[in-house]
Amino acid sequence: MNLLLTGTSKSILSVFDVRQPQKSIEEYTGHNGSIKGSKFLGNDNYFISTGEDKLMKMWDRRAKKELKHQSFDQAINSMVLKDDVKVVTITYGSNVALYDVTTFDLLRTHSLPCVVNSASLHLDQRYFVCGGEDMYVYKVSTETGRVLESYKKHFGPVHCIRYSPDGELYASGSEDGTIRLWQDCVGKTYGLWQRPDLNSVHNNCSPSNHDFVMS
Repeated sequence: MNLLLTGTSKSILSVFDVRQPQKSIEEYTGHNGSIKGSKFLGNDNYFISTGEDKLMKMWDRRAKKELKHQSFDQAINSMVLKDDVKVVTITYGSNVALYDVTTFDLLRTHSLPCVVNSASLHLDQRYFVCGGEDMYVYKVSTETGRVLESYKKHFGPVHCIRYSPDGELYASGSEDGTIRLWQDCVGKTYGLWQRPDLNSVHNNCSPSNHDFVMS
C-alpha cells in the first residue's frame, strides 16, 4: 500500500500517494476541531478517525462517505489501532476504552486516577499501559481494570505510550523531554537488558530497575 492518511487541526482528513506526495488525492471533512487520530483498516478501502468533537468515525473510500460514528462524553485524547488487531484503544478524560474496530461495540472501559493522554494494548490483550497528567505510567488489567503496576519516573505529563510489536517493551514520552523504555517482564535478556543472576530473579516479573531513559 502506497497511501498515507493524515489529519489536521483544520478538521481535514487527507489521503496521499507517497509516490507523488506533492498533493493529496482525496480529502474528507466531517469533524469539528482538530483530528486526533486516523488509521487505515486492514486495507486502503476503509479508515477510522477521531477528533476533538468527541467522535470516532469510520469512512468508506469507495463510496466517499462516512459509514458510522461513535460519540463520547468528553474530547478524545488519543486513538491506537495496531495492524492485524481488531481492537481500537481510545483515551478520553480519565478513561481508557476498547472497541471492536469493525462494529464499534464497546468491549471494555476503565477509569484511571488522572486524565489519560495515551494508552497501548499488549498484543495478548490481557493488559494495557497508559499515562497522563499525573506523570505516572500504569499497567492495567483489561478484564478487571485493576492497576497491576505503576511508576513515576517522568517529571512531566506523559503524552504518548506505545508497546513494541513483540510486546517485550513499551516506550513512554513525556513533557519533561525524555523517552523512557520499559521492559514488560523483568528478568529476560532482551536488547539492552541482560538477565540478572538467577538467584535474584523472582518467579514473576519484577517491577524494579526495568527502564532506560533517552533525552
